[in-house]
Amino acid sequence: MISIIVPVHNAEKYIRETVASVKAQTYTDWELILVENGSADGTKEVLRELENQAGIEAESAGMKDAGRIRVIFSDTTCAADARNEGLRAANGRYIAFVDADDIWKPEKLQRQMEHLHKCQEDAKTAGKTGPEIPGFFFCGYEFGDENAVGTGKIVRVPEILTYKEALSNTTIFTSTVLVDTEVISKDLLNMPRIKSEDTATWWRILQTGAKAYGLNENLVTYRRAANTLSSNKIEALRRIWNLYRKIGKLNVFQSAYYFVGWAVRATKRRL
Repeated sequence: MISIIVPVHNAEKYIRETVASVKAQTYTDWELILVENGSADGTKEVLRELENQAGIEAESAGMKDAGRIRVIFSDTTCAADARNEGLRAANGRYIAFVDADDIWKPEKLQRQMEHLHKCQEDAKTAGKTGPEIPGFFFCGYEFGDENAVGTGKIVRVPEILTYKEALSNTTIFTSTVLVDTEVISKDLLNMPRIKSEDTATWWRILQTGAKAYGLNENLVTYRRAANTLSSNKIEALRRIWNLYRKIGKLNVFQSAYYFVGWAVRATKRRL
């Protein structure tokens, strides 16, 4: 089973669409864990409505498990803490993340699970064992506008990313990630309470020698509100520099080297 974890903060406008995109998945062995964290809008009411509706649908379909969609009302206002709380509640072998305003294509989980099984079988056939078995996966995505309408700008991803390559290629987008916890320890998925906690987590996984396996297919729409883009760009520069210095433990010259590579790739993705 895949446990899908969603931190939900002030997402009243978008969370219904996100949940609908999960419910529309062609791969059906999943549970959805929505972790509400300190919303000031009508998010809590919407989540209660979604959870109740899921229970009604399960009952009418004769399903024994009415808890397929679960809501956790957390005391935290931190996205990392919310994801970690969802992780602790997860029952699945596989962990997927999606942000509360992003949209999955219906075949997202199906295609990634097919890719996961193929990569793992190929590795075993090649005689690989233990940490050499692929366990960390991501896919391509498309930038969308505020209404999650695709802009045509699709982010292509490499087949494999190592830690050093990921330092200047932060193409692993949280809403595309799928992890096999029989290969990648669940402990490694606990996110730190820092900005860009997701990227810090991917780096920590890759620092163990694991590789990230990319599926170069557009399976996710990354919603972006136009009025926040300028401030996000400035903040992104600060965040990535701090990650190099604090998480990567790189010196100033190393940080500058990878920073330039990151800036070039990040610009290309958005043009």
